[in-house]
Amino acid sequence: MPETQKPMQEPRPRRFRRYPEYKDSGVEWLGEIPAHWDVTRTKFAARLRSGHTPSRHEPEYWQDCTIPWFGLADVWQIRDGHAEYVTETSEKISELGLANSAARLLPKGTVMLSRTASVGFSAIMGVEMATTQDFVNWVCGPTLLPEYLLYVFRSMQHEFRRLTMGSTHQTIYMPDVGRFCTPLPPIPEQEEVVAFVRRHVGKIDALVAKKERLVELLQEKRTALITRAVTKGLDPSVPMKDSGIEWLGEIPAHWEVKRLRHISPSLGVGVVVNPSNYVADEGLPFLYGSDISEGQIHATGARRISRQDSRRLPKSELRPGDLVMVRVGAPGVTAVVPPDLDGANCASLLVIRRSHGLASSWLCYALNSRYVRLQIEAVQYGAAQEQFNVSHAVNFVIALPPQREQDSIADYLDRETAKIDTLVAKVREAIDRLRELRTAIISAAVTGKIDVRGAVG
Repeated sequence: MPETQKPMQEPRPRRFRRYPEYKDSGVEWLGEIPAHWDVTRTKFAARLRSGHTPSRHEPEYWQDCTIPWFGLADVWQIRDGHAEYVTETSEKISELGLANSAARLLPKGTVMLSRTASVGFSAIMGVEMATTQDFVNWVCGPTLLPEYLLYVFRSMQHEFRRLTMGSTHQTIYMPDVGRFCTPLPPIPEQEEVVAFVRRHVGKIDALVAKKERLVELLQEKRTALITRAVTKGLDPSVPMKDSGIEWLGEIPAHWEVKRLRHISPSLGVGVVVNPSNYVADEGLPFLYGSDISEGQIHATGARRISRQDSRRLPKSELRPGDLVMVRVGAPGVTAVVPPDLDGANCASLLVIRRSHGLASSWLCYALNSRYVRLQIEAVQYGAAQEQFNVSHAVNFVIALPPQREQDSIADYLDRETAKIDTLVAKVREAIDRLRELRTAIISAAVTGKIDVRGAVG
């Protein structure tokens, strides 16, 4: 654990009192509510409004634009459930576009909910704006606070999943939206619920941020450990020499500097042209970039290719000890092919064939090091998806120790990175528990499972 980090105490769930009397809400997901609360269709406490997209074929609808227009391109702002209010949009529409479409200019304080593709994300409009048809919107009446309704929606994720239809394009249809129900405590109590949730969620979010920073520091330590070992070796007392490469600096005097093409018998690329044509219902793993992380291949959920097709593609057929490197999306991430993936195949990945007399596990650490990643960053291209070509990869510079030293470095890094990975896993488990607690607190407060009236701290 980095020395600057002190152990952090996780908050333990408190025992909050319950209301003295409850009644059945008549709504399955809601269950019992406090006896003096009401429950109503959401559309009866807030005006339900849908969104719309002005015609893209009318340029004047998209010129001289002043009206914020919230769409799926903006969902990233509310995906983590932290932001309550949104004011910025990636696109705007014109007054003419608004007047000639079913889009509506909705007032500040309107609660929006994504109902297609990215289902279930919610926020409050911090300024007047319109939305696409991917959102449904509620203009709250005098009996319902926007902030309270927002937290109700954020407690309804299981209900949203139940109502979502479609496997390719997921949607909650408008008839189901119209049947949404919300618990309705008196306005002063809604205010207390909102204040309570903000106070407790704020504490949890602050602790999650600290733990996420700890994960970052541990991962930085892991990267530095690997980079130092594969460029300087394990013995600090050995004589050093100038590598002749400015960004590599000094290396042990008995090491060599070689290009990747000189230490692997062959470098090639997996199936690039229409790889989906080879995807089968069963067979051997057919690996894509998303199946690779540093030092690991996640084959269980990978696509499949028939054994016959894999054999027909020998240039990308994988053998134990080969290495696969991601070319597109997360360029440079590398893993060793294990024995149980013998005969598998891959799409678009860089395939680095095993070299006799070379430790594949050591080369994997070297290729995942910062000094190789810098070489990749210097040649990668593409704004939407960063990538590099095999013509670049063959010239990547590698600091090459003798094989016995390769084995020692790989063994050392296996042990030391495993310790860091264990710490990271524990911190991430703690983060998951805190997020579960966050969700539970919101749900318990807005549904009346706990009595927050007069609650402090």
